[in-house]
Amino acid sequence: MIIDTKKLQKEVIDNKKRHNFNTTDIKFELLLLYGEVNELFKGWLKQDADNINEELADVDIFLLGISEMLGSDLGKDIVDKIEINKNRIYKNGVKVSKE
Repeated sequence: MIIDTKKLQKEVIDNKKRHNFNTTDIKFELLLLYGEVNELFKGWLKQDADNINEELADVDIFLLGISEMLGSDLGKDIVDKIEINKNRIYKNGVKVSKE
């Protein structure tokens, strides 16, 4: 399935606006994102598959919202970063070169 991340970013912001959630304070959104990652970690520790999937979605939703707030295209940013990572050289999981 191909996902239109720009469309999802807009849907996340539209939903935040409908519910009068924050749409301008990036620092606050990053704090909330941290909380969602913590909930994901707790779900992982409990091996609660349903909770893990829900928290993964919450993390993604916050990332989409933050990306829209910043005027970024998260999908493009991910594709670009994957390409960068393909060209990096690692030794025992540690980056040794950007080439």
